[in-house]
Amino acid sequence: MGQEIAGSHFEERDFVEFRARLQRETALLERWFDEGRFALGPPVGGFEVEAWLVDSATRPANVNEWFLDRLNSPLVVPELATFNVEINSSPVILTGQPLSAMAEELKETLGGCQRVAAEYGASLATIGILPTARVEDFTLANMSPMQRYRALNEQVFRLRQGRPLRFEIKGRDRLQIEHSDVMLEAAATSFQIHIKVDAAAGPGYYNASKILSAPMVALGANSPFLFGRDLWAETRIPLFEQAVAVGASDLSKRVTLGIRYVDRSVMECFTANLNRFPILLPRLMDEPTENLAHLRLHNGTIWRWNRPLIGFDPDGAPHLRIEHRVVSAGPSVADMIANAAMYYGCVVSLARQPEPVERLMPFERAHSNFYAAARDGLDAQIFWLNGRMMGVRRVISDILLPLARDGLLALGIDAQEAEHWLEIVGARVASGQNGAVWQRAFVERYGADMEDLTLAYLANQAGGAPVHTWQVG
Repeated sequence: MGQEIAGSHFEERDFVEFRARLQRETALLERWFDEGRFALGPPVGGFEVEAWLVDSATRPANVNEWFLDRLNSPLVVPELATFNVEINSSPVILTGQPLSAMAEELKETLGGCQRVAAEYGASLATIGILPTARVEDFTLANMSPMQRYRALNEQVFRLRQGRPLRFEIKGRDRLQIEHSDVMLEAAATSFQIHIKVDAAAGPGYYNASKILSAPMVALGANSPFLFGRDLWAETRIPLFEQAVAVGASDLSKRVTLGIRYVDRSVMECFTANLNRFPILLPRLMDEPTENLAHLRLHNGTIWRWNRPLIGFDPDGAPHLRIEHRVVSAGPSVADMIANAAMYYGCVVSLARQPEPVERLMPFERAHSNFYAAARDGLDAQIFWLNGRMMGVRRVISDILLPLARDGLLALGIDAQEAEHWLEIVGARVASGQNGAVWQRAFVERYGADMEDLTLAYLANQAGGAPVHTWQVG
C-alpha cells in the first residue's frame, strides 16, 4: 500500500487482467519457494512507526503535505490522513548493537520531524490513538491527496454495496457508530516490527509471531481512549479490524490474526491472498512477472496482524520478511525499541525450538489470547504453551524475558546491548505501567479532559524516559 497508483477508478477489464497477472506471479512465487530461491544471510531488522501531527491545542493538524515537502526525508512518508505520517528505519543486521543504532536513527529522525512541525505550529505524537481526535476529523476532506487512498475507499464500499461501516467496541465503556468512509483507519497508529528470515525457516517464525501477538499487544498497549470513551487497553485492534471490513466472516476479514497457523510454507498466505481476498486495487503495472508487482500490491491491501512480505536484495534475489503489526506506536523511543528487542529475541527463541511451538498451542488459543490481551492489557489472563492459564505479566517476566535474552544472544547481539533493552521491558512489566495504564491513571486522577491528558503525554514523550517511569502527578 506504499505504492502510488495512476487513478482511483477501474473498469471490469482491469480486475480481470490484474487477476491473471496475480495468478502468474503467485505461481512463480510458489516455484521459488519450492526451489529454495530465496536469499540467505543473517536476520535483518527494521521498523515503521506511524505518528500524528498535532497543533498547539493537541488537535490533529492537517499539514502533512507541507510538512513532508519541507522535511524532504526518504524515511518519512505520507499516511492515509493529512494529520498522519509514517517514519521508517534503515534495515540493520541483527548482530552487535543494532537496537541502539535503531534508537539513535529514530531519535534523529523524530528530532528533525519536530523541528519542521514546529514551523507549522505543530508537533509529532507517537500514540496508538490520539485522545483528542473526534469523529468529524475522519472525513474524506482530511484524506492525503494520493490516488491509492481514494481507490481504497471506493473499492471497500463497492464490496460493501455502499453500506456504511458499523463500529461496535465494548470495553469499560461502549462505542457504537456508523461511518461512511475508511478514514477511521487513520485513528489507529502502530509500531510495526520487521525481521528478514530464511524462507525455509519461515513457518517457525510466522507461527511464533502469531503466538507472541498476545503478550506483545499487552506489553505495548497504548490506546485506551477513542472519542472520549474508555474501551480496550489496545482499542486500536478492534478499530482497525472494523475500519476496512468488507464481510462478517473470518475468511473475509482483511485485518486479522488469521484462521490457522501455516503448515509447510509461508507460501500458504499468498495462495490464500489469491483465492480468498477480492482485489481492491487492480493497478496494472508494466513490469516483468519476476518483480511480483501485482502480488506485492495485493498483499499490501491485506493487513494481517503478522504479515509476510516479499522483497528483493540489491542483487535481485528475493527475500522473506515477517511484519509484526500488533504493537502500538509510542510512548517513547526507548519503549518502542525495547518492544522490538523483545519481539526479536522471543521470535528467534521460539522459532528455533526443537519441537515447533504451534504444536504446543492450538491456534484457537493463540487467537483468543490475542483479543483477551488487546482488551485487558497487562491484566489479561492467557493460555500459555503448557496449557495453563496464566497472567500475561507472569508469562512475560518468567518465561518470555529469559527466552528473549537467549534469542538476542543467539543472534550475536552484545550481552550488554540485550540487557539494556530487555531491562526496560522487565521494569515495565514489574511496574504494571504501559501507555494504556498511564493514560487511564491520569484520567482517574484529573478527569476526562482529553486535551490535558494529551499535553501531559506529549511532555513525558518529549522527555524521552520510558513509560514505566512516568508519573501521574
